[in-house]
Amino acid sequence: MINYKTLSSQLRPFLALTGLTAAEFRDLLPAFERAYDRAYPMDRTATDRPRQRSFGGGRHAVLSAAEDKLLFVLVYLKTYPLQAVLGQLFGLGTSQVNYWLHQLLPVLRSALDDLGVLPERDGARLRRQAPEPRLVIIDATERRRQRPKRAEKQAAHYSGKKKAHTDKNVLVVRAADRRVLFLSRTYAGKAHEKRIADEARLRYPPGTTLYKDAGFQGYEPPVAKTCQAKKKAARA
Repeated sequence: MINYKTLSSQLRPFLALTGLTAAEFRDLLPAFERAYDRAYPMDRTATDRPRQRSFGGGRHAVLSAAEDKLLFVLVYLKTYPLQAVLGQLFGLGTSQVNYWLHQLLPVLRSALDDLGVLPERDGARLRRQAPEPRLVIIDATERRRQRPKRAEKQAAHYSGKKKAHTDKNVLVVRAADRRVLFLSRTYAGKAHEKRIADEARLRYPPGTTLYKDAGFQGYEPPVAKTCQAKKKAARA
């Protein structure tokens, strides 16, 4: 079973499981605690009823500490394991894992929004960002998912590139600090990157230089300049 106290001293595993360094985790923690207190005040129960006994009474939850709550949700988002696997890692039953994910995912989103680092989801509003220098990268990311039961969904989610069933998102990242400026909605893995970008109707800040790869061949938005990496020549 893992928890923050034991994992925080293991720098490489901590980064691999959460996507954050220990310092970045500590920077995020206060905002997460404030967002949690807003969502679940101490004088109210989880069902938003007045608490009948003082806070802290009864059996303590496995994820009682704010550090462990944040670690739990970050491990889920970074590694995307089955809920049964996540339960084994944190000493929780599958139903408890499902409960905590529904509790904590909105809290993390609220904390990131408070810090001003939540990616834009509306492509038209990307123009309000002011990356300096105005150098951004557009790319797609795929993550594995469980194989759908229905044949038509299997075909839609099967990615020939990854040789697996996946979900796909398009990202726009600021090159200077690798901050994610835009995150598209989630598509089935078979969807083409250019089509996702076209449907997002991205509007870039004036003077933007956009770097892209071959997945965005033909994607030429109104920016100052686009640069596309060239594929290596095939060996004879």
